Amino acid sequence: MACILSIESSTQVCSVALSNDGQLVWYKENNEHFSHSHVIGTYVLESMHIIRDNSLKLDAVAVSEGPGSYTGLRIGVSMAKGLCFGLDIPLIAISSLKVMASQFAPSSSFLCPMFDARRMEAYVALYDGNLNELEPSRSIVITEDSYADILTYNKVIFFGNGSEKLKNLICSKNAEFIDNIHPSAKNMIFEAENANCKKMYVDIAYFEPYYLKDFQATIPKNKIFSFLSNE
Repeated sequence: MACILSIESSTQVCSVALSNDGQLVWYKENNEHFSHSHVIGTYVLESMHIIRDNSLKLDAVAVSEGPGSYTGLRIGVSMAKGLCFGLDIPLIAISSLKVMASQFAPSSSFLCPMFDARRMEAYVALYDGNLNELEPSRSIVITEDSYADILTYNKVIFFGNGSEKLKNLICSKNAEFIDNIHPSAKNMIFEAENANCKKMYVDIAYFEPYYLKDFQATIPKNKIFSFLSNE
């Protein structure tokens, strides 16, 4: 058992959790649309005060590795790596999709977490009801035939902001959609504790978030219109 700080920043919601011996000690979450850059630092500082006041010793840091928001992941991973370097403790990386799926385990249904990846794309994975991976994290183009074969014989729970796209295309009786689900640091505790017991750490120096897709910078529409009007 160990004292572990978990950081989740793969979506517009970010959160930080502190656990000790597998039990949640402290938790903070912010859903103010990508304010990660200043919120996560504040939460981490607060967690350090909790550790000091309760005479705890931080043994490891766990971070959501992606897929998800490019900027959000970089902020979370940078903070996690900085803590690990500074405190000389190991780093644990956990799939953001698995973090979200853990909210429904154990289950008699398959679990399909989905992140919006713009247009008709989504980042997805598929797990059984005990979080065993059936399909790894990947990027797919959503169509009316998505998951048709699996839904023929299996009940599947779809959730995450990417599931809205699929919800409008299929009507299988085996498909269940649950709204307003996002990954949370408090749902990282079990996986983080298990990884720490097995010493499943990542290289602090070389670890990078799992983006799945290359970053694509965009220009806000108002700036495009402003540029064209000045031509």
